[in-house]
Amino acid sequence: MIDQRLPKYQWGQPVRAAMDLYNDGSVPEVEEDHLLVAAGGPGEIVQVGHHTEANVPLYLVDFGLVVLGCFEEELVLDEAAVQAAAGALEARP
Repeated sequence: MIDQRLPKYQWGQPVRAAMDLYNDGSVPEVEEDHLLVAAGGPGEIVQVGHHTEANVPLYLVDFGLVVLGCFEEELVLDEAAVQAAAGALEARP
């Protein structure tokens, strides 16, 4: 039995696209191979799942104009947004 790989990111975390994300056919109202999110585009993890066959976490990310399923290598943590949120918490009375 193989242990399930734990996710790197959690629900609610701000992320950015690590690379250009193109429609692989999963967004039917948009032409296939159309650029959906440019590298660096901001998003937020709205759900964390698991791809059973590949044994990897799968993330549903809200990029504002589109919600996409992404693998970890397609995302990076948005450090600036994390630091801004931490600063706002520290400033509370």
